[in-house]
Amino acid sequence: MDITEVILHQHMEQRRMFAMLDEFPRDDHEGLAALWKRLEILLETHAEGEEKYYYPELLRLGKGAADADSADDEVEDAVKDHNEIRDAITAVSAHEAGSHGWWGAVIQARVANSKHMGEEERQDLADFRLNSDLQLRHDIAVKFLRYESMKAATGITPQDKDPKAYVESGGKTGS
Repeated sequence: MDITEVILHQHMEQRRMFAMLDEFPRDDHEGLAALWKRLEILLETHAEGEEKYYYPELLRLGKGAADADSADDEVEDAVKDHNEIRDAITAVSAHEAGSHGWWGAVIQARVANSKHMGEEERQDLADFRLNSDLQLRHDIAVKFLRYESMKAATGITPQDKDPKAYVESGGKTGS
């Protein structure tokens, strides 16, 4: 098990779930709400798990990869992205499932998430693969998956974080 592979797999699952929303019957508002709730849980537990276990190690070991100048820049941008995704999730909840406003907010979440995943795959994950060993990647994956599973079962309240303060603390604030 490798945290970079776990994150990639979950990115594929997030893309798949947005695609399921595309194809779901538009008049089944109850089903849309349930499918969205499942995706919302995945998005938030994924973000929190990264912030709690993955990003602190990336800050410690990363050097910057691809078009990122440093691991600090990668992580600060990733936390900002998570906040944008959280804000879009909050906007979805302000509308009735299946309504025009609901779909607009779902698209906002999808756009923010797609941007984030592309940057993370190109920068953060490559940086971590280059600068960490397999044992650490395994250890983080176990903690990450345990945390996500526990939180998915008990619930999680999305909370924005100050990206700059998060990086300055080495990933120790707001998680």
